Amino acid sequence: MYYVQDGTTRCGLYECVRCHERFLDERIGPKLACPACGEQVVDMEIGPDDEMPAEAEETAVLQEIIEGAENVEKYDTLLSLAVTGGSYDWL
Repeated sequence: MYYVQDGTTRCGLYECVRCHERFLDERIGPKLACPACGEQVVDMEIGPDDEMPAEAEETAVLQEIIEGAENVEKYDTLLSLAVTGGSYDWL
């Protein structure tokens, strides 16, 4: 599958309040960092005059908990079609 592993029976449907990206994640919580805009790459070569990067903001809000392997697969397919533009080549 595109967002979660095959055989996943429970996941969360999230929407980012900043970029409005929707995605599935196996971690379930009230908020997560958005993979599109929220996670920043940490630079491990920080000098004495450089500032530490800010923590990743948790801008993705849980919309719904998806349960059942068939439902998870259906949501994963629908969301992935929006990302891939309707191309089934990734399958």
